[in-house]
Parts: sequence; structure tokens; C-alpha cells
Amino acid sequence: MLGKIGYQSQVDNFVLSMNRAAENAAPKAAGFFSDALKEMTFDDAVGIWKGGDTSATEYFKNKTHDRIFQAFKPVVSSSMNDVGVTRSYKEMIQKYESFPFMKSGALDLDKYVTDKAMDGLFYTVGEEEKKIRTNPAARVTDLLKKVFGK
Repeated sequence: MLGKIGYQSQVDNFVLSMNRAAENAAPKAAGFFSDALKEMTFDDAVGIWKGGDTSATEYFKNKTHDRIFQAFKPVVSSSMNDVGVTRSYKEMIQKYESFPFMKSGALDLDKYVTDKAMDGLFYTVGEEEKKIRTNPAARVTDLLKKVFGK
């Protein structure tokens, strides 16, 4: 709504700063994916191999989501403070609430941005998995060529 009434640049800056906070947390996921690989059973591997376009992504999501969320949230929170997200958010909410009959739009910003970071992480992993499954050129390691080369 704020974008529609002349505050689009503030909304854009806010979204950009949330994205930067999420990007700062993303490298923490690699270790959790590695742990999930070590925990993989034979049945898990067969299910991934025979599964759909994003079955490996779903496996990782099921095995790592809660641990990654817990690791991301403090990094996201710190990053949001560093890049000014919290300040920008408060300013936008004050503008929004200054209009007559507008109720508070406040929310748990740390949780919201962490949830969006998680969505983005697993979306990106899923898109990469689809490429590996469908495009031989995306199979850049010998193992990927062996597993997905049919």
C-alpha cells in the first residue's frame, strides 16, 4: 500500500535490505546439507534418484529446515540491524499507521525475513536440481554424470 501512495522507493530499499540480510545467512546452510548427506540411508538415495524433479531438495528441506532456521535467524537479525532493515521497517510502519483507519501492520520481522530466506534457499536449490536432472551440461562432476547420465 505504501508503494501505491508515493513511498515506493522506501519500500524498494526495505526489500533490498531484507534480501541482503538473507544473503548474509545463506553460507551457513552448506554444513547442514553436508550433515544430511552423511545421514542419508540407501532408501533415501533411491527415493531421490527415482523421485521427481526436486526430490533431493525435498529431502534436504525435510532433514535440515529446523536446524538451518535456527542458525539463520540470529544472522538475519544481526544483518537486518547492520543494514538498517529494522529502522526502515519502523519508519514504514509509522507512515502506514499515520493514515486514518490503518491498523498496525507490525509483525515478527526476524521470523518473516528468516522464513523468506529459507524459501529462497530451497527454491534456488530446487531450480539447480531441476537443471542437473534435465540438462547434461549442468552435471559438472563425475558423480553427477554417473548418477544422472541415463
